[in-house]
Amino acid sequence: MSKLQLPADDSVSLRVTHSNLTSFASDIRVSQQTTVEALKEKLWKKTGTAVGSMRLELRDEAGARVADLDRDAAPLAAYSPYDGYRLHIIDLDPSSVTSGGWLEDTSLVEKYTISDEAYDKLGTNFRKFKEKMVSKNPVSDDKQQSDNQMEELCANIKVGDRCEVEPGAKRGTVKFVGKAEALGRGFWVGVQYDEPLGKHDGMVKGVRFFECPQGHGVIVRPEKVKVGDFPERDPFDDEEDEI
Repeated sequence: MSKLQLPADDSVSLRVTHSNLTSFASDIRVSQQTTVEALKEKLWKKTGTAVGSMRLELRDEAGARVADLDRDAAPLAAYSPYDGYRLHIIDLDPSSVTSGGWLEDTSLVEKYTISDEAYDKLGTNFRKFKEKMVSKNPVSDDKQQSDNQMEELCANIKVGDRCEVEPGAKRGTVKFVGKAEALGRGFWVGVQYDEPLGKHDGMVKGVRFFECPQGHGVIVRPEKVKVGDFPERDPFDDEEDEI
């Protein structure tokens, strides 16, 4: 029996598909002198299908079966492959790791869980890392403390109270107290000035917080508001209204 004569560069580029892995596809370049058994070893590392459970089909570019690669000792050249042909792997093992679709659908994989007690006993974990970072950079704690301080200030400010707003000791009446997400985190106080020293009529960024004449409304942080006995100033008083 004469030996098959092959050119120096006899490699072919083949597409690889799998019977159990619908989304799997890979391109390989392989020498035609490679035996079918060696080719199966190469494909086992790519797909996880055991060599003993693997049957290979050679298909043309249209998907039609050309040959079954059924002789492990035969070289690939014995089946006359061409560039662009496809090697289709058929996994014959019903209990194969590729069966059931779990290699492609992660929702089928059982998730590992650990109790809080066991998690805390780990030398290093994300919870401990987070606590360490917060202790080094207590930005979140500072924000929470600021929110608490503003809430305490707002507890002494009620709608209808007379007040002065700094800077400028501008007098008016409290019209709104509370959180306003459209303006930012924390607490705010809405004031209707006695004079047109404000910026709006109680509507800010499309949100109506209170109603007042245009140019008389303002919304500020509670630390800028002091409530008390602040009657309207006499417009003819020579005393300066602004600092």
